[in-house]
Amino acid sequence: MSLLQNKYARILTILLLLEGTVFYALAFRDENKPVVAPLSAFPGQLGGWTIRQDVKIEQEVQDILQADDLLNRVYISPSGNAAAFLFIAYFKTQRTGQAPHSPKNCLPGAGWEPLESAPIAIPVPGRAEPIRSNRYVVAHGDEKSVVLYWYQSHNRIIASEFAAKFWLVADSIKYHRSDTSLVKIVVPVRNGDTDAATKEAVAFVQAMFPDLTRQLPA
Repeated sequence: MSLLQNKYARILTILLLLEGTVFYALAFRDENKPVVAPLSAFPGQLGGWTIRQDVKIEQEVQDILQADDLLNRVYISPSGNAAAFLFIAYFKTQRTGQAPHSPKNCLPGAGWEPLESAPIAIPVPGRAEPIRSNRYVVAHGDEKSVVLYWYQSHNRIIASEFAAKFWLVADSIKYHRSDTSLVKIVVPVRNGDTDAATKEAVAFVQAMFPDLTRQLPA
């Protein structure tokens, strides 16, 4: 009962009920599924950041994620002193139960302990207003990393899981679409300097964002 008294739990419950009602009502209507280039075609050069390697995702993990396409890649900064891990999971539909797994759940499940959590505004090319991303500082033993992530649908950037559910329902009604992507950037913290790692993560987002916008369906 105490959980139900929490306003966020109540909001999420309402959104989930609405989502289920809408999806049931639209179940027999054709869904608009945009044609998307494979994520493997995402550029290896991003404003001075250079691809170091594509990291294989184990089949067991792929089965859990249930994404239609995945990218898991390491880029090196122009100076060569920082690395950024880019992960993208694309879902062409969420009507059949596939949906992004929130890093809020996945990171602790993988042994990463959240130390800091707050939204961050990032100015990016091509947008008058900064995009809003989640920012986490997480630790695994002696290792620390800065994590930025958001959900991207129809060229819309969404940080909040609650807002992602709302727009899923709205877009299903208006556009007959439920496609979305989870975009996550991880930069390891060096010498305990989380501010420096955050700056590198932001610089990577700014370098890759124009190509990301072209890659994902608008």
